[in-house]
Amino acid sequence: MQKEDLLATQARITPYIHRTPILTSRLLNAIAGAELFFKCENFQRMGAFKMRGAMNAVLALSEEQKTRGVVTHSSGNFAQALTLAAQNIGVKAYIVMPENAPQVKKDAVRGYGGQIIESASNPIAREEAAARVEQETGAYFIHPSNDLDVILGQGTAAMELLEDHPDLAYIFSPVGGGGLIGGTALAAHFFGQNCKVIGGEPFAADDAYRSLQSGQIESNDNTNTLADGLRTQLGDINFPIIRQYVDQIIRVEETEITAAMKLIWERLKIIVEPSSAVALAALLREKEMYSGQKIGVILSGGNVDLGNLPF
Repeated sequence: MQKEDLLATQARITPYIHRTPILTSRLLNAIAGAELFFKCENFQRMGAFKMRGAMNAVLALSEEQKTRGVVTHSSGNFAQALTLAAQNIGVKAYIVMPENAPQVKKDAVRGYGGQIIESASNPIAREEAAARVEQETGAYFIHPSNDLDVILGQGTAAMELLEDHPDLAYIFSPVGGGGLIGGTALAAHFFGQNCKVIGGEPFAADDAYRSLQSGQIESNDNTNTLADGLRTQLGDINFPIIRQYVDQIIRVEETEITAAMKLIWERLKIIVEPSSAVALAALLREKEMYSGQKIGVILSGGNVDLGNLPF
């Protein structure tokens, strides 16, 4: 992977995505003791950063692959992103979703023209169902986070952040499947000025933290966290990038996630999902370490079940 790969990705997807705003808050700066720049991917198309990676992966398909369509497994944001990306260029999308996925997310996928295949909610059942669709239809499988085109697409959010604020000392990102933090770390490495990337992860789903400690991909026995977008684990494509380029991962408690989410709603006046708030929660937990620095915070998405708020 080179700087050129990220630049080519950015040029390819720009006509299809929003360049999202960067918000600031003097009060949040005072609370953190640092200068914060929030990259608001909750304003991205379909409400999350995942549109970037999905669009790049779909645009990278050969003409022959486009005729057969794409398939993925996802309980929410990537399901919507891939369906919308496919619709943009007239490609069929098959989406394996767990039967207990929120109805609002299923409705969104259908609204974008996706064909849903329901499976049991465990990862093995999802993977088997996606493999069956692949076999039966010839559709091309695109992984939500462990795919190089997806990772490069996700990195464009941090590229935009660094274009506007090239002197950031740190960028904080949530860690789930590893696509966003992997892309962010590549962007910071190639376009930052000695900019370090810090991950935020719930204690209740801390597989990435443990993976960095052990040097191999760890998994979670249970993932009882509010941050439902972070319940997935790293993959063999993004883990080496994370090991090489991510400075550290800070774990946070569920109460800290709720408090950070509430702060963002109150002070920035925007809606973010719990997974997004994890990045700010991580920064606030260790704020003494980052005092006085210029820091980017990626707010990954805003697809919230309003009937089920944690505050």
